[in-house]
Amino acid sequence: MTDWTQLSHAYGSAEDIPTLLDQIASDPSPERWNDLWSALCHQGSVYSASFAALPWLADVADRDDREQAVSALNLAGAIMAGSDQPHGAGDVRAHHVTEVKTLLAAVNKHLRTSSDRNEYAYLLESMLSFEGVVSWREDLACGLVNEEYEVSCPGCQANLFIVIGERGFFSTSGDYALSEDVVETTPLRPANPAAMDGIGRRLHDIALTDGHQEVANAMTYVFGEATCQDCETGFSVADQVGADWSATH
Repeated sequence: MTDWTQLSHAYGSAEDIPTLLDQIASDPSPERWNDLWSALCHQGSVYSASFAALPWLADVADRDDREQAVSALNLAGAIMAGSDQPHGAGDVRAHHVTEVKTLLAAVNKHLRTSSDRNEYAYLLESMLSFEGVVSWREDLACGLVNEEYEVSCPGCQANLFIVIGERGFFSTSGDYALSEDVVETTPLRPANPAAMDGIGRRLHDIALTDGHQEVANAMTYVFGEATCQDCETGFSVADQVGADWSATH
């Protein structure tokens, strides 16, 4: 039996969490899910109560209500992405083997039936979190949904935008979204799907198999190459996103 009074979340004692879980179970709403997110995964930070909630989240994810299952999977994925942060919960993967197994099975089931591009991207990210894939577990979906990754040039450290989506496929050091002037851009060089390997090939093939051609195409750019306009250094987009992720965690 979990003693929530001995656990903490973003705002102090976690003694209020059982009531919130009961409220979501009986009358779920986006507002209550937002409250739970705010308490258990505030701006990516996790706490002892975050991991104590995994059994409840796994149970919801394993039920037939798809909307609630996806909400549970996204929050559980974000929590697991922070499992290496200081949180007082010990070895999370060792303590929650059963829950992680349930969550992974559920996320794979819902990936197969997801028709929404953004939902699909977040479920892919949660899948990686449950699998323990480090470099992409907090950045993959955000970049795909917002259609840009912000990285540092490995050559001169300039701040760069990697744009992948309706606005095109390019890199730029200019603020292309807000500038009224035309900013200098350089086309990205997508990877050849047949030559891709590792996590890039896997994510591309999963998206293609699941009928998400747009996501699969985006993966060729995410795992392709870009050029810095300031110093003309060429680099792997995926490697630099991973490097920037590591530098901030």
